Order: sequence, then structure tokens, then C-alpha cells
Amino acid sequence: MKIGQLARNSGFSVETLRYYEREGLIPPALRDDVNNYRHYQQAHLEAALFIRRCRALDMSHEEIRTLLDARARPEADCRAIDQLIESHLQHVQRRIDELQALEQQLIALRNSCQTDSSVRDCAILQHLEQPAETHYPLAETHLGGSHHR
Repeated sequence: MKIGQLARNSGFSVETLRYYEREGLIPPALRDDVNNYRHYQQAHLEAALFIRRCRALDMSHEEIRTLLDARARPEADCRAIDQLIESHLQHVQRRIDELQALEQQLIALRNSCQTDSSVRDCAILQHLEQPAETHYPLAETHLGGSHHR
């Protein structure tokens, strides 16, 4: 199949598939000698779908690479996979705690609003103009979206 079909079947964009191929997450495609088009096989689709499921679990590319490497060695011990999932779970639990703290900060910020005041007297803006560590220490450590290792 060509890359467009692989994209449709996997749910990834063509650009994402090329990126995954450059990063070594998807094996290199076979190249047509005549026109240099990439040709993908069922194994490429299976790898892309595996990556999609891992990304849905918010796994980093390095975690996915580890799992793909393990998948290529079916007779190997799976303890490293168990440890990877345990580590990822702990990371997710830390993020949940962080997001709950962030939620409380936003609620406190919202509650500081005096709706009948002018922008000049806006308590929200006054809080946000102060150094982060004064009111919002989490702002300096917030992980944002997915993690990187």
C-alpha cells in the first residue's frame, strides 16, 4: 500500500507516518525502483496501529520504542514491560495530582474576582502579575501534555 492508504487505515497523517519512519518507530518502507514511491505492508499498518494505541495511553516515543523492541523479541522476559507500565502509571498518577492542584488554583483565582470592579482593580490580573511562587508554585512545574524522557 502507498503512504496515503496507510494513513487512512491507521488514522495518522502522512506527515506523522513519515516522522515515525524517520524516528525508527515504523520500519522503513520499501522503495519502488522506478518512481521511488514508498510501499508499505501489513506489518507497517500493525506497527502504526500499535503506536496509535500506545499514544492513546499517552506514552512517550521512548516508551513506545521500548515496547516495539520488546515486541520484536517474543521469547524475551517481559519484566521490563511490566516496569515500564508501572513507571508510566506512576507518572500519570503524579499528573492527576498536579492537575487537581491546578484546578484548585484556578478555582481560587476565579473566586478572587469582584465582578463589579474595573479591569484596573481586577483581582485576577493582580494575582497573575505577582511572581509565580507567591500564589501559583505549580505553574513553574506543570508538565503540560504528554511527558518526555
